[in-house]
Amino acid sequence: MHFESASVIEKYLRELQETPMPRKIREDGGIIYLSHNNLGPLEVSHALSSSIAHFGHAKRLDGGYGKHSHQATPIQLDPFRAPEVILGTGWSYSADIWNLGVLIWDLLEDRPLFTNIRTRSKKHYPERHLAAMIALLGPPPHELLKCEREGRHWRWEPKIPNDSGKLCDRVIDLYGGSFFDFKGLSLANTITSLSGNEKAEFLEFVKKMLQWQPEKRKTAKELLDDPWLAEVMKRQQYDII
Repeated sequence: MHFESASVIEKYLRELQETPMPRKIREDGGIIYLSHNNLGPLEVSHALSSSIAHFGHAKRLDGGYGKHSHQATPIQLDPFRAPEVILGTGWSYSADIWNLGVLIWDLLEDRPLFTNIRTRSKKHYPERHLAAMIALLGPPPHELLKCEREGRHWRWEPKIPNDSGKLCDRVIDLYGGSFFDFKGLSLANTITSLSGNEKAEFLEFVKKMLQWQPEKRKTAKELLDDPWLAEVMKRQQYDII
């Protein structure tokens, strides 16, 4: 991981001179600066260029999943939020694998997998988000729903305001419940750029990432051994030759 050019840092430093970063001074004399999580768009566009931002969403992780983990504080941007985060069942590293599975639609189809998950005021609509997951992947397993009921008692500090401004220390207060009405929607009909066996093999590949239960998602190492991905990489090698 690196910056695309030194000009990104130079521009950032010039902006700091013109508009200094907000700060506060603690009682012990220490200075705390407001974090800066967006260095602007990429200067050069490539087919698979990516921009890493929102460092404020990064979390230190120590723990597991389900009843053995109290990692229930909200993480991730709205369109990429994993089901265990919305349900408050406890999240772990596999939440990143969910992110990867969802991101593929932006790269392959040039559109997000989960649409209509915001209100008219552009606020996240957890009920519709979960409804879309259910429509695409089927109902959540009983074990996950059991963890959701147990997780209703977990609390975090400090409290976090929800979209209405209410301070919340539980997922159930932050996101609420779920319902859906997405007739005729399936994972297969969201893919229009592939067909036949290639489409079927691709769907088997992404289903290994888009799993309700975090522990059932394949690891990045296991995904590298997938037949569909191996065939794609093989074709790219021939194209290079």
